[in-house]
Amino acid sequence: MVETKGISKSPTGIDGFDDLTLGGLPTGRPTLVRGSAGCGKTLFASTFLLNGTREFDEPGVFVTFEERPVDIVNNVASLGFEMDRLIDEGKVWIEHIAVDPAELAEIGEYDLEALFLRLELAIDQVGAKRIVLDTIESLFSAFTNPAILRAEIRRLFDWLKDRGMTTVITAERGDGSLTRQGLEEYVSDCVLLLDHRVHNQISTRRLRIVKYRGTAHGTNEYPFLIDEDGFSVLPVSSLGLNHKVHEDRISSGVPDLDAMLTGGGFHRGSSVLLSGVAGSGKSSLAACFADAACKSGERALYFSFEESAAQTVRNMRSIGVELKQWLDSGTLRHIAARPTFYSLEMHLAVMLREVQRFKPSLVVLDPISAFMGSADALEVQSMMLRMVDFLKSNGITAVFTHLMHSQDGTAETDVGLSSLMDAWILLLNREVNGEFNRELYLLKARGMSHSNQVREFIMSDDGIRLLTPYLGETGALTGSARKSEEAKARRAEVARRVEVQRLAEAIDTRRRKAKAEIEALQAEIEADEIELRRIEADEETYLSQALTDREDMEKSRRA
Repeated sequence: MVETKGISKSPTGIDGFDDLTLGGLPTGRPTLVRGSAGCGKTLFASTFLLNGTREFDEPGVFVTFEERPVDIVNNVASLGFEMDRLIDEGKVWIEHIAVDPAELAEIGEYDLEALFLRLELAIDQVGAKRIVLDTIESLFSAFTNPAILRAEIRRLFDWLKDRGMTTVITAERGDGSLTRQGLEEYVSDCVLLLDHRVHNQISTRRLRIVKYRGTAHGTNEYPFLIDEDGFSVLPVSSLGLNHKVHEDRISSGVPDLDAMLTGGGFHRGSSVLLSGVAGSGKSSLAACFADAACKSGERALYFSFEESAAQTVRNMRSIGVELKQWLDSGTLRHIAARPTFYSLEMHLAVMLREVQRFKPSLVVLDPISAFMGSADALEVQSMMLRMVDFLKSNGITAVFTHLMHSQDGTAETDVGLSSLMDAWILLLNREVNGEFNRELYLLKARGMSHSNQVREFIMSDDGIRLLTPYLGETGALTGSARKSEEAKARRAEVARRVEVQRLAEAIDTRRRKAKAEIEALQAEIEADEIELRRIEADEETYLSQALTDREDMEKSRRA
């Protein structure tokens, strides 16, 4: 919580509201909470009073002009407040003041003296620091003179202020003005407007700070929740671009997909969009993200707008992803709700509150396209933008699935979500040879290089596999066409190898024949060489003998 200088503030303990007001309600000053019937005024006031007693050691007085004390106690008990115990401990006092117009006489400036006395006694009874008046219309219902009425309203507010009481006063909304009398908002230091509206048969509760003297505060409308956990406000409209950047990676749960990204996996805190046609595997891939987070010892929060937790567990078991173990251990939390159960703002408020409580490292929204039936595209885009900003600012990885209605692979979404995402995976079913085959396209991955190849998306009992692309003459082939082409290629490879072997053997035969012929010719050459050497030897012997005979002849003649 941001500390501010200036007026002192008393925290309400209401989730989100103290952050919105930078500390709570003005201490020692009156706050007016106005709205129509059923918008949560009494519950807001009760939560402010009881949280002050339990969490901040500030006893309180609850003054009711309509409901009986036992009804007040029973109403807040359904939300987990043990108001009766606090009353027994002397920390809370309920003062029931029934105003009967028939018995009330307007006698001037002392009309409220009896009320002041009862309030002072109640305050002293528990040493109160906080007080609630519910509702102010019942107190002033008997006044018919507008001048006296306005004077008494101002005197009541001044009396509470002089005693330093941090006060919450509830009031009904007037016609054409904030309140019935048109004065309460001017003499209050803080004015809150609670609104309960219905659009397309879907109700939404919203809160707006109309006025807060002496301090900065949020000025937008903010959805608030009333459920088993009490009153809570989420200032979702104040989110902005204050994202923290992470360098570490998280696994998608599909090794083949991680391998398509340089470095392996997606950056922590990224927003990943899984879009595709029905049956293309969006939910299965999202479940793999959640399973991988749980396996790494981190928490995952799964918001489903179409399937219950049991149905998701059963369906994912068919591809070898066991989510039940994580649900049982508390590592995974699955929240299922129909898109029409709340308005968009209420859905957003519920999701952000659950994220704040569970503190996951990964959040899945499956599918966000389900909201298109209950709101227009701009409202859905605004909701998603704030959800993305919130998760990014907390370093939480987000996985969104989105149903596309076209099989042609047009790279667009119904509400322009792709521009908000850090990564975009497109899943399609391709019809080839009378069968559908799944394909995966990694269209976008900010901050990292990635494969641009189309991968065949295979789901089996062993999980999800992405097959490396097989390029045929007409492009990438999948399914039976891929298998047929692979078989054809294998047969062609076998035939090629047989032909190579035949040619090699023929060449070897010719080589051996040639070698034999060479050896035969070599033998003939060697025989001829031997014969030539013999002839040359005989010739040399002949010439030597002839020379000898000639010499002998010459000697014989000289003799």
